[in-house]
Amino acid sequence: MSLPPDPVDLLPTIVAAARRAGETAMGFFNHGAQTSADVQSKPGGSPVTEADHAVDRMLLADLRALDPDAGWLSEETADTPERLGKSRVFIVDPIDGTRGFVAGDPRWAISIALVIDGLPRLGVLHLPALGLTFSALEGAGAWLEGGTCVRVSDACSLAGARVAGTVPLIERFAATGVDIEPQRKVPSLAYRIAMVARGDIEIGLASTNAHDWDIAAADLIVHEAGGFLINEHGRRPVYNQASSKHGILAAAPERFREDITARLRRMT
Repeated sequence: MSLPPDPVDLLPTIVAAARRAGETAMGFFNHGAQTSADVQSKPGGSPVTEADHAVDRMLLADLRALDPDAGWLSEETADTPERLGKSRVFIVDPIDGTRGFVAGDPRWAISIALVIDGLPRLGVLHLPALGLTFSALEGAGAWLEGGTCVRVSDACSLAGARVAGTVPLIERFAATGVDIEPQRKVPSLAYRIAMVARGDIEIGLASTNAHDWDIAAADLIVHEAGGFLINEHGRRPVYNQASSKHGILAAAPERFREDITARLRRMT
């Protein structure tokens, strides 16, 4: 039996696959205007477009060719229990932030993670409408296209922290007793977490509807940039479980771990 491919060797090809998928998605995207893609509603009311499905098909073919034995979990592919027997699984969101994509907001992303034994070891987050590509490898750091390393904010206090999330979530966080600077909502949760990794904001909040595909790649990116993504118990998410759904989460620089954990507990 041959050994599975090393994430280091896979990364350049996965970045290239993300960029090709981004070109496809951009064919349907209109800056500041409604998408040209057909838009439908999923059960529960969230939108899905023909661009989501096109990107999903492309990535499934490209990534399966790279690592045929790996499992697959994607927002736009019907889930099966088969992945649970796999130690390696690709976790993909073809378009994270579909509502923004539909409305012409450029802050949407293609998210790809390779999860091994429940944790992300490779992460790629491509934002074609912004011209940004984040990459991370476990133990090797996180960087933008061109090799620029990304690092979390060097703020030493949560007072005045820039916080992104839904309005109700930001209000609940502020109610824990800290003065913060609320940020405009970012359609892509993955990008919200990556903004913490790049030091654009100090805290990124995720409500209880986050799934593996929303966060797996960004989790590794923020972790390798000197931050964390944790729940109210101070624990990092574990991926490729029977349920892909997670509770309330926060991303922030490592120095704030104890403080953020305590505040998340008060919010739940």
